[in-house]
Amino acid sequence: MTATRPESIGTEKPDSEKTSETDQAVTAFEGEIREFIRRDVTFLRRRTPEAQAAPESEAENVNALVRRVSGNSLEEIDRVILELRTVRDMLRSEGERVTREVAGFASLNHAAVTSMKVIADSLAKWRSPPPRIPDAG
Repeated sequence: MTATRPESIGTEKPDSEKTSETDQAVTAFEGEIREFIRRDVTFLRRRTPEAQAAPESEAENVNALVRRVSGNSLEEIDRVILELRTVRDMLRSEGERVTREVAGFASLNHAAVTSMKVIADSLAKWRSPPPRIPDAG
């Protein structure tokens, strides 16, 4: 069977290329499932002639087949969901850390600007010309 692996998620491709590649993979996967079911059902019909007379047992056989086929896929989906939850938690904690860092830098920047204003005001007082003495004349 062909399935898309999680490793391919991070690779960047144009949207049209991604869509056509995904469509091809899905079509191939569906075709393989259909072929697998046809072979298995055909095998079961040939093996058990009473299956033709009992549609319920045929449905049970198909249900069992679907469970077998979907078992690995469900396990893979559960694994991917678990990984995604782990990544979500990591991104959430990193987002909080970055927010704290940015707040710290903003506070530091505000303190630096305030200090620069105090220094500039002090320099301005030193540079001002001395007060003028009125002429006695």
